[in-house]
Amino acid sequence: MLDTSLINIIGAILFLVAIIHTFSTKKFEHLARINPKHSGILHLLGEVEIVFGFWAMILIIFMFGIEGKDTAVNYVDSRNFTEPMFVFVIMVIAATKPILQLSRNTVLLFASWVPVKTEIAIYFLLLTFVPLLGSFITEPAAMTLAAMLLGQNYFGKEMSDKFKYATIGVLFVNISIGGTLTPYAAPPVLMVSSTWDWDLWFMITNFGWRSAIAVFINAILIVSIFKDELKKISIKGDADQSKTPFSVTFMHLFFLVNVVTFSHHPAIFMALFLFFLGYATAYKRYQNDLILNEALLVAFFLAGLVVLGGVQQWWLEPTLMSMDSNTVYFGATILTAFTDNAALTYLGSLVEGLSDEFKIALVAGAVTGGGLTVIANAPNPAGIAILRKHFSENTINPTGLLLGALIPTIVSILAFRLL
Repeated sequence: MLDTSLINIIGAILFLVAIIHTFSTKKFEHLARINPKHSGILHLLGEVEIVFGFWAMILIIFMFGIEGKDTAVNYVDSRNFTEPMFVFVIMVIAATKPILQLSRNTVLLFASWVPVKTEIAIYFLLLTFVPLLGSFITEPAAMTLAAMLLGQNYFGKEMSDKFKYATIGVLFVNISIGGTLTPYAAPPVLMVSSTWDWDLWFMITNFGWRSAIAVFINAILIVSIFKDELKKISIKGDADQSKTPFSVTFMHLFFLVNVVTFSHHPAIFMALFLFFLGYATAYKRYQNDLILNEALLVAFFLAGLVVLGGVQQWWLEPTLMSMDSNTVYFGATILTAFTDNAALTYLGSLVEGLSDEFKIALVAGAVTGGGLTVIANAPNPAGIAILRKHFSENTINPTGLLLGALIPTIVSILAFRLL
């Protein structure tokens, strides 16, 4: 049998170390630049996507040493890695040239109806329409689309770091709450929707309309604050958009839609992904470079979180269950910053006899805090992987992200607690 008390304590310590490490990645990147001799290992430790995978490996080594091979292997086998696999696949497909062009053209169409400068309208839609679209194409896909288009068009050198951190703060929060219009798109909702019988109407009436209001308020606030910087932006037309035949775009949509449809069945969506890779290779002239490296790093990060998170139940569950329905909202919002929000709601789904008020407060708090840190929501590492190259030393400072997400998080709190 697994020595639960010892392994749990070790797991909690390693989890805390991993969180501290996450907030220290920029320091490691700086050390890598000033210490060329050891730059390899320092650069590796400076990759935020490596952090949880690295410390998860340390946990498994402890399990090998304390309980032996069988216990360690059985523990890893007992983990569910569907989400990391799905995020990897959806990131690669959603970031392809045909999908990005289609998304860009759709946003441009909507932007033409908004009576403001086109660049401001597009920016507003990327922070509203795309996050809400995540309720249907899943949050990781929405994050990939929004991050790619924001990075290409709004994260140039002429834009301040303050603007960039505020943008990713709003993006991460809006993605987290914007996926609550349906019961299957947001990971913390997905963990409980079938157990608690939450259907589409339940999500819209209890979460969706509040989330939509908060999403729009957050976008209006950031546009108002940075309207002068946004006026500097000039988005040029896509000279290559006419070169992608409709049949190629259709096939990419076919793969994207079916991967989303079978997102809970890894054998099916991985098979679809292999077919997609073959198709993308056959029509390479219509492709940009697939973001395989970035997607693999994100999957590794999430897999590490799954492994480390599996030994946190002993303190997370009693912490949550000690709260009443009024305080659990704020407790979940704070705890989400330090652990994946889906883990919190999953633990809640294991408890019998919870009131509807408690259930709603738990999930609302989990999605509210989903933009505060890289580990708070599953799609966040995808956004980090895509956008970090636009920041100094190719690193997004976790403190900067936290500060950028504070105001939109407060807006979300007001929407969920006062409306």
